[in-house]
Amino acid sequence: MKTKVSEYLPNKIKKLKKDKNAVILAHYYQIPEIQDLADFVGDSLGLSQNVLKTSADIIVFAGVHFMAETAKILNPGKKVLIPDLNAGCSLADSCPPDKFRNFKKKYPDHVVISYINCSAQIKTMSDVICTSSNAVKIVDSFPENQKIIFAPDKNLGGYINAITGRNMVLWDGSCEVHDVIKSEAVINLKAKNPDAMVIAHPECKAVILQLADFIGSTTALLNFTLKSKAKKFIVATETGILHQMKKVSPEKEFLIVPSDETCSCNDCPYMKMNTLEKLYLCLNNEQPELKLSKSVIDKAKKPILRMLELSQ
Repeated sequence: MKTKVSEYLPNKIKKLKKDKNAVILAHYYQIPEIQDLADFVGDSLGLSQNVLKTSADIIVFAGVHFMAETAKILNPGKKVLIPDLNAGCSLADSCPPDKFRNFKKKYPDHVVISYINCSAQIKTMSDVICTSSNAVKIVDSFPENQKIIFAPDKNLGGYINAITGRNMVLWDGSCEVHDVIKSEAVINLKAKNPDAMVIAHPECKAVILQLADFIGSTTALLNFTLKSKAKKFIVATETGILHQMKKVSPEKEFLIVPSDETCSCNDCPYMKMNTLEKLYLCLNNEQPELKLSKSVIDKAKKPILRMLELSQ
């Protein structure tokens, strides 16, 4: 049955996409079959930039909830669909709006820089948004004496503090996919593969980043493996990126740092909630649709546009 599904669904999805003037955006952490069907595959910054350029009537966001929210905020007049409305984000969930509102009150003289991996409600309380691709640039756009709250990822915030010399106040949140990576797993892989370079996403804990030969956003990791002369890489991030790495560098070897001893993978359970079947049904039924109130859209749009302006 799976073979039959894989044969006919892609063509059905392509036809629906054409008939409905829809565009499919997919994050690097989506399953390979969805990545291969997408009009654009990227990380949060690239997806945000591309969603502004689309002339499609319908945006299908194969990612997680906060990403679809961002698409709706930037395109309030378009219909935004997500294959599974329950595809959330552990990092976004780690920063409840009511608790963050009270946290923010403790630091009235601080500006708020929020990582894009947060809810629309958190974005309404932010001065500017950032992604892992542009976080340092966004932080450096403020004077050195400007006090800053960075939310919600404490690992990314700590990394930025370390390389910029800032002392930003950090919200205590993290991504379960990156936070679970253990230094022992990296060290064991390196011991077995001494010729491999270790590359890591800055959402990882500091102890992991200290072991890395290169640290960068998902796109930066991909580009690094493409340009590097190394032939083998130990990858400390979500498994989905390996699909693109293997596509652009088929002659190289990529080893994901496993989340535990039971597998050689590190999957985001939310990203992997999206399937070809759900993508087809989403386009066919034009449901589930991501909706936001006008007030939330208006407030959340300002810090996102500020980020895009600073990222040019």
